[in-house]
Amino acid sequence: MKTTLAAIVLAAISATAMAQSTPVGLWRNVDDKTGEAKAEIRIGEANGALIGRIEKSLRKDTKPDAICDECTDDRKGKPIAGLEIIRGGKKAEGKDVWEGGKILDPENGKEYRASFTPVDGGKKLEVRGYLGPFWRTQTWNRVQ
Repeated sequence: MKTTLAAIVLAAISATAMAQSTPVGLWRNVDDKTGEAKAEIRIGEANGALIGRIEKSLRKDTKPDAICDECTDDRKGKPIAGLEIIRGGKKAEGKDVWEGGKILDPENGKEYRASFTPVDGGKKLEVRGYLGPFWRTQTWNRVQ
């Protein structure tokens, strides 16, 4: 009985640890230049690819009815709350990185190639946006 219980507890702990080493969850993004928390983004998975939406803006100057004025695609004029900013990105074989996706910066309307790497046991997420040979990395903090 003790062995069975120990196996169940170990399996549950392992499953929790594995679940945390994924980009799926609720994240607070932090501006890499100012250190300011900007938004909470919920990342999910559909058909093996990532999808992420702004759940809420944390910036003091954001109006509740703010829209994406700078967007140039189907997201133009859409509310910031609920805006899909991550599209695609699949787990690279043999690595703990999701790549091949895109991320939108609603402040300037630009979309960047992106990769997502859970770090610190899944408590943080390194989000790297690429434009040509240049990149910028933000570290997001897991909320859930």
